Amino acid sequence: MIASHAMRICHVSPHLPPDQAANALLPAHLGRWAHEAGHTVTFVTQGKARTGAPGAPSAAGAGLPGLVRETRPRTSSSFQRWLRIDTIRRSQSIAAALDEVGHDADLVHLHSNGLIVEVASAWAHRRGKSVVLTLYGTEIWHYRRRWPVDPFTRAYTRAHAVTFYSQKLLDRARELGLDRPGLSTIYPPVAAAFGAADDDTRARLRAELGIAEPRVILNVKRLHPLAGQRHLIDAFVAIARSRGDVRLVICGTGELRAELEARAAAAGVAARVTFTGLVPNHVVAQYAAVADVFALPSELEALPTVAVEALAAGTPVVSTDHPGGVELHALFGDDVQVVPRGDVTGLARLLATAVAEPRRTHPQTAALVTARFGPAAVRDAYLVIYEAVLARRR
Repeated sequence: MIASHAMRICHVSPHLPPDQAANALLPAHLGRWAHEAGHTVTFVTQGKARTGAPGAPSAAGAGLPGLVRETRPRTSSSFQRWLRIDTIRRSQSIAAALDEVGHDADLVHLHSNGLIVEVASAWAHRRGKSVVLTLYGTEIWHYRRRWPVDPFTRAYTRAHAVTFYSQKLLDRARELGLDRPGLSTIYPPVAAAFGAADDDTRARLRAELGIAEPRVILNVKRLHPLAGQRHLIDAFVAIARSRGDVRLVICGTGELRAELEARAAAAGVAARVTFTGLVPNHVVAQYAAVADVFALPSELEALPTVAVEALAAGTPVVSTDHPGGVELHALFGDDVQVVPRGDVTGLARLLATAVAEPRRTHPQTAALVTARFGPAAVRDAYLVIYEAVLARRR
């Protein structure tokens, strides 16, 4: 991220690592890239009830360059929330954090939505700061304008540029009457750890990961009803009836784990389903390399980075027809096959074909991943946005 002059950038997001949400990872990546290029970066993030005092140096975002400030966590008191006392106190905490680490920022980069983004937008507007807003999915898929004043719509309108995680998301914003100048799509970055491996390396990794079966179906997602793992297990049951050489690996944590484990046990496939829990990204990259197919049976996705990571590792994808899956199919052709949401039979059929006739992704897929999702491509795309916004404001 090389600019014609040094920039001071303040990222504001509900989440930061160790959280693995998209709106935690992107500000972390952008901050590191900017710091490496000689720019100054700071971060403001939503406080969590388990963490320390508001305004203190935060455990969230540990290891990031620059100052990180965590705002007041949401209270557990329903009475205070009803009286809006909690909203007032959290708003004051957000403004105080911005006063501390964002007062000299040239540009404020807002991520996603919620109170922290709405307050930061108003704060930046009052101080004449340049603002970039990045939207990840739920802000648009579940958009409902509040009357008489909608703070999110106001933040969206005030931003000097708005970037979307996918083209389908941008298209949906326009359908909702949110068209405006300064809209663009910048896809999420795929880490360099995700790369194609030869057969010998895949065999070695499979052994290191403790996978005895020669065929692997992989899913990486939070264990949540919208992630569709119930349908995935049901589809795997159908595959397991005819094949004994396939293992299903599900990476992620969440409230459905016990239910999903019980579902696999009741169907008699528990011994062939691995629930890894939350694993480091480099281990996810190893699973992606050894998998024969990546399954993404979600109900709703904007742009599933996990699927692009699988493609980067050379693994074809079977997805449901959520907007993200449809967009990836349009980009990558038959390396991303799509079935209707909830179609367990169709999902099982495509996954069964993938393990019966295993292949790696086409060469053009690797080139497209590098060109549109590579760290350098994403970094440079945001740099263009930053410089254009600052140039217009000078």
